[in-house]
Amino acid sequence: MALSALDMFSVGIGPSSSHTVGPMRAAALFAEGLAHDGLLDQVQRVQAELFGSLGATGHGHGSDKAVILGLQGNRPETIDTDTADQRVVEASETGRLVLAGGHAVAFSRADDVIMHRRRSLPAHPNGMMFRAFSGDGDPLRESTYYSVGGGFVVDEHAVGVDKIVEDATPVRYPFNSGVELLEICHREGLRISDVMLANELSWRTEEQLRTELLHIWAVMKECVHNGCTRTDPVLPGGLRVPRRAPRLLRSLESAGDQTDPIRAMDWVNLFALAVNEENASGGRVVTAPTNGAAGIVPAVLHYYDMFVPGANEDGVVRFLLTAAAIGILFKENASISGAEVGCQGEVGSACAMAAGGLCEIFGGSPAQVENAAEIGIEHNLGLTCDPVGGLVQIPCIERNAIASNKAINAARIALYGDGSHKVSLDKAIKTMRETGADMKIKYKETSRGGLAVNVIEC
Repeated sequence: MALSALDMFSVGIGPSSSHTVGPMRAAALFAEGLAHDGLLDQVQRVQAELFGSLGATGHGHGSDKAVILGLQGNRPETIDTDTADQRVVEASETGRLVLAGGHAVAFSRADDVIMHRRRSLPAHPNGMMFRAFSGDGDPLRESTYYSVGGGFVVDEHAVGVDKIVEDATPVRYPFNSGVELLEICHREGLRISDVMLANELSWRTEEQLRTELLHIWAVMKECVHNGCTRTDPVLPGGLRVPRRAPRLLRSLESAGDQTDPIRAMDWVNLFALAVNEENASGGRVVTAPTNGAAGIVPAVLHYYDMFVPGANEDGVVRFLLTAAAIGILFKENASISGAEVGCQGEVGSACAMAAGGLCEIFGGSPAQVENAAEIGIEHNLGLTCDPVGGLVQIPCIERNAIASNKAINAARIALYGDGSHKVSLDKAIKTMRETGADMKIKYKETSRGGLAVNVIEC
């Protein structure tokens, strides 16, 4: 199976890639399938059931809203985030859902979007079932989907639901492990970004790829801007968490002392906070590789853009290609789903991706890049996913800021070494997978453990 950099970085909507982006895509796929097979006009009612983590924390993550929007034919890449909530309200209040954007059916939000808090489907914690019924109540179609992290969705027919649908496209330098990737770099005399570029040419031209990656960078910059300029003082949801990015930006811009030796850290914190506050508000973000960890790669890229002399778009492209190569290793050999392995799979993998990307554009060798990525994940091993109130706010927002600075430090540590180290990236990823398997389910995006039960919500 081949994965592209554009699989690891995709434009979506907050607050969660697994709980918002994935369910919206799954619902849209179901509705589009009905239209494609000529069944749409026969449908008089649709029903969605969400299981496992989707049912446990789906309300806080907006999973029910995402399903309604997806059934209407919306996609996370293109939906107008400013009007999304109103579309859901209209469907709920009128009792009328326009399926696939063109066929109206009766709709009861209470009866037709069911959240099972303690029931799971067997294949993955993030399971969904969709049903379409005729006017006589007869089932026309039933489909099961799984949201497997990072916005990836598979149906019940997929081979191994921890993977996306098989892509048999042959690439020039296939790799499935860090060892294989380093061997290719050594044999061919290439950087990791060069290997990824050569593989990407199997799907698109270099110019097309550059355009797409720079679009990803533009969306990241817009996300930071939006997060810094919002005027509502608190984040949505019952926690009433205050926004910090706008106030922090004002403080940094008005600060008279520009000689603070760790001033850059404050800006990195700002960039990460801005992205994750925007994500918590249901705004436009880039899954990198997930929404819960969406602030880390943009924050480190903004650090490069703002503080590194000679920073340019070529560096941005190389950064994203390298980070994607590392993300693919996590996706292929473990998981990037908090519901499957805890937050180590989200913030941990994003930290490793950002560390490796920064190390490469700082001139690191492939071995140093692999070392930077290993440091990034090693010191996030065991990280639980315990969102307070089922919202992607506490501890998620601060956690991105901390991991962003950790990624920069990991890259710098690796650059002062020669690339040799005791624990390989492959071993660290294997450890993450095994740790996730041992982790109790209450620590995997269910809000039934950790901070989620030790902090009063409101």
